[in-house]
Amino acid sequence: MMKIKINNAPMGALLLIAVMAISGSCKKFLDKKSNTSLVEPTTLNDLQELLDDGVKMNSAATPSYGEVSADDYFVTPTTFTNLSMQDQQYYSWQPVEQLGSGNDWGVCYEKVYNSNYCLDQLKNISVNAQNLSMWDNVKGSALFFRSYYFLELLGDYAKAYDSATASRDLGIALRLSSDFNIPSVRASVVRCYQEVIQDTKQAAALLPPYGANELRPSKMTAYGLLARTYLRTGIYDEALLYADSCLQLNHHLINFNGDEDIKTSITAKLPFKQFNKETIFYTEMNKNGGLQRTDLKSRIDTVLYRSYATNDLRKAAFFSINADGYPYFKGSYSTSLSTLFSGIATDEMLLTRAECFVRVGQIQKGVTDLNNLLMMRYKTGSFIPYTISSQKSALDTILLERRKELVMRGLRWTDLKRLNKEGASITIKRTTLSNNFTLFPNANFYALPIPSNIIQITGMPQNPE
Repeated sequence: MMKIKINNAPMGALLLIAVMAISGSCKKFLDKKSNTSLVEPTTLNDLQELLDDGVKMNSAATPSYGEVSADDYFVTPTTFTNLSMQDQQYYSWQPVEQLGSGNDWGVCYEKVYNSNYCLDQLKNISVNAQNLSMWDNVKGSALFFRSYYFLELLGDYAKAYDSATASRDLGIALRLSSDFNIPSVRASVVRCYQEVIQDTKQAAALLPPYGANELRPSKMTAYGLLARTYLRTGIYDEALLYADSCLQLNHHLINFNGDEDIKTSITAKLPFKQFNKETIFYTEMNKNGGLQRTDLKSRIDTVLYRSYATNDLRKAAFFSINADGYPYFKGSYSTSLSTLFSGIATDEMLLTRAECFVRVGQIQKGVTDLNNLLMMRYKTGSFIPYTISSQKSALDTILLERRKELVMRGLRWTDLKRLNKEGASITIKRTTLSNNFTLFPNANFYALPIPSNIIQITGMPQNPE
């Protein structure tokens, strides 16, 4: 695998970094420290190196407060007491008083800024036969990264997509330039999704089928992003098309019975290799709340844990039992207990395709996709393939397996939003320190509060409490 080079940061990005406090990762591709020189990147090589900087573009990168607020885990009263006030408020769905540096909004917009910087610099570089391939790769990569983080921001800070209200619902600030003098204005939800789809399709046309490594965008990663985007908008035929296109380029799954991408044993503390065969695009979640150390802070919801069958190897691969008797999550593709993988992977794409097959009426194809996944997750010879003819039963089964397979990937919050919008009526309840908390379907809190300092600086409207 090609080494990831780290570029000199543009001056504007350095100012952003000063207030956003990004954390690093633990592996060699994400360990490297940025050069402290203040020389701005201007050549194609410079721009490619900036986009190849795993610390700036992939590490501690995607929002985590949605996952903090979701229902796959809980924290003990002692852990809750030791959380920051801000983390307690997210966990219990209370009004968030203040957000400091390192917040999810700022972390994502640093990546957006770096992408915009590269796109702006490309306007000063003429295209010729010698540099066309690199020029296209830089532009396609920058468009992909910007779209990727726009979608992540929409997942946390905007309402679930509703075709009846999306033209009025407030989305995010569509920053399309690195010029800080351009005011930040919240675009509508429909406008935001249009931008993500348009730019990702353009990226797919410019990028090669495969990236040089799992941190680089490619056609495959763009197809995966489009599948995610269309799934969240409820346009299932398009989500099906792009999930399938992604899987045509990589359909490989880890066999939990034994595989080169399992370190020693499925029961090991950290069983999976980083950048394994299922990884289509690699990013990590920002570190917040009970997710900072999954073994020390968070505990997996006991009902979810019990839903894994005895012969389901995911139970041993994903979880261990803590000294307090509760399960904790250990199965991240980041190979870390303190950093969670949030990128695009083949299991997600297979489950997306399965769901969309069923939603468009091709029930048997959807069930076949699900069976093919679970054959690789259960003990050899123990899995009895599903035979389902009812659309509702097939969809319910696939959605349950989606939750079980993609636990702690940063996807549950957006799934709750889209499923509740369709009428799933999922109510979440938590009890801590003798206080009962309830999050009702489609509650205002599903559009998380934007950091108060951003609201003060920009004058943008805040999400309602």
